[in-house]
Amino acid sequence: MKNLFFVGTAGSGKSTLVGAYKQWLDDSGVDAIIVNMDPGADTLPYEPDIDIREWLSLEDVMDEYQLGPNGAQIVAADLMAVNIRSMMEVLSTYKTDYVLVDTPGQLELFAFRESSNITVNAFGRADSMLVYLSDPSLCRTPNGFISAMTLGALVQFRLQLPMLNLLSKCDTLSEEDEGRMIDWFSVPDVLYGDLLDADSVPQTVVGMELFKAMENTGVFGDIRAVSAQDYVGMENIYASSQLVFFGGEDCNRE
Repeated sequence: MKNLFFVGTAGSGKSTLVGAYKQWLDDSGVDAIIVNMDPGADTLPYEPDIDIREWLSLEDVMDEYQLGPNGAQIVAADLMAVNIRSMMEVLSTYKTDYVLVDTPGQLELFAFRESSNITVNAFGRADSMLVYLSDPSLCRTPNGFISAMTLGALVQFRLQLPMLNLLSKCDTLSEEDEGRMIDWFSVPDVLYGDLLDADSVPQTVVGMELFKAMENTGVFGDIRAVSAQDYVGMENIYASSQLVFFGGEDCNRE
């Protein structure tokens, strides 16, 4: 049983992609289940097999602790770790190839709190990887792209797991914009040149320093364009997970 944690900023399309990827796996004959880890989700574009809301809901936290939505989300993120053992007992009853974990909408509530490491350890760190979604609306300029990639690098540093970088919602991009963003990630010299051509000098200086830090730490590599709307890139997610977990070989399924 291998775990894919889908993470990304609010609005990056995590839940929609989880639902689309689950459908693609079903159609491909690969067994998978979905775990929803967002206690504040009102509606989901899929039917979760295991749902944190069975143990913890944002409304209950707001009532019990007399908190507003923002404060309740923080408390709920920490309370997830309290309920993780019960969730793991339910998960242990499943026999499946992949567990698709839909993390909370607010990235910081999952990636930057201690409960995240408790959660990952409970699922099994050696059997887990991150699928990081970058929202194209935040990556249209060189400085915006650098900011998004820096955030992704921090998430990986925080959780210490293999990570697949995805450019989500590619159906909303022109071929030119999509190609440029992919080049920025896979060919650092292209991003370097576009940073030099940026109009805002103060922002560019900061961007150049972040660029150098990213280059020195080996952040650059491959990024895959995906679309839950058009089912684009699903095979790339599968191939990357196979590479991480099985060295590129298909997992054995009974």
